[in-house]
Amino acid sequence: MKKIIAIIAGGDSSEHGVSMRSAEGISSFLDKEKYEIFVVEMTGNKWEALLPDGKRTSVDRNDFSFKNGDRHIRPDFAYITIHGTPGEDGILQGYFDLIGMPYSTSGVLIEALTFNKFMLNQYLKGYGVSVSESLVIRKGFEHLVTDDEIVNRIGLPCFIKPNAGGSSFGVTKVKVAEDIQNAIQKAMNESDEVMVEAFMPGTEITCGCYKTKEKEVVFPITEVVTGNEFFDYDAKYNGQVQEITPARLNEDTAERVRLITSTIYDILGCSGIIRIDYIITKNVDENGVEHERINMLEINTTPGMTVTSFIPQQVAAAGLQMKDVLTDIIEDKLNP
Repeated sequence: MKKIIAIIAGGDSSEHGVSMRSAEGISSFLDKEKYEIFVVEMTGNKWEALLPDGKRTSVDRNDFSFKNGDRHIRPDFAYITIHGTPGEDGILQGYFDLIGMPYSTSGVLIEALTFNKFMLNQYLKGYGVSVSESLVIRKGFEHLVTDDEIVNRIGLPCFIKPNAGGSSFGVTKVKVAEDIQNAIQKAMNESDEVMVEAFMPGTEITCGCYKTKEKEVVFPITEVVTGNEFFDYDAKYNGQVQEITPARLNEDTAERVRLITSTIYDILGCSGIIRIDYIITKNVDENGVEHERINMLEINTTPGMTVTSFIPQQVAAAGLQMKDVLTDIIEDKLNP
């Protein structure tokens, strides 16, 4: 009997469409000889399983089951590929914990922590992870942080972004103080908290990782090169970017990035595939010697999984197959 895998996609953020494309990618990658696959699209309280005949059927939220004709189906495993709430912030993980269904991501606490960029940065700083200077502004309390304070504490240019969100929705690179308030309001449309983050010039890279009881895999690093102001939505999804895997780094730097990625995975106690984004900055000490600093930007616990996304690129560069990687993750959770 094939195990039934439900790919959970959609969600309630601006990333709904991106998530559906990731579901298509995961569906194409999964081992069809080993698993029976259904995509479940979530939009608010509307949860629907997409059936092979193109029809949709409601999912019973009591046990996450649904009907396909006369057949009653309850999946054996949930592969979560929602980018944003409720799949990347711990809400859905709590639901699956309650009904006893194994899933592909980290647990409630880690999902909630990694989704809150500011809190994650403050937490990992305590472990010596280098992050940019930042502050957070909460909806209804915007008046507590003035433009002058932002300029003095964070500096210009700076990034103003939703504290909880992804795919660069609501993100602005602010160069002059006059643009600060408009950028805050734009970010507030995506999240009730806004993060103001110092700009760090340097080389942007990203590195994926997963671990099971049997193995540890850190993927080759991807270098992200774009002529845009930053790695925005058009760069990510409309081809306005050059993605170089493996990244053009010296081996010492690449090994440090891989080690930091693996260490952060363990510090947090992650599960499944994560992808960590970094900026490598350079500074010159008093002796004129140049040093590189690896600065963490954010952690993606449900990274994009379209055919052209970073993780499939890195898997291919490692000489691995997406089918085998996904099987590793599923079987590790199905056989605790």
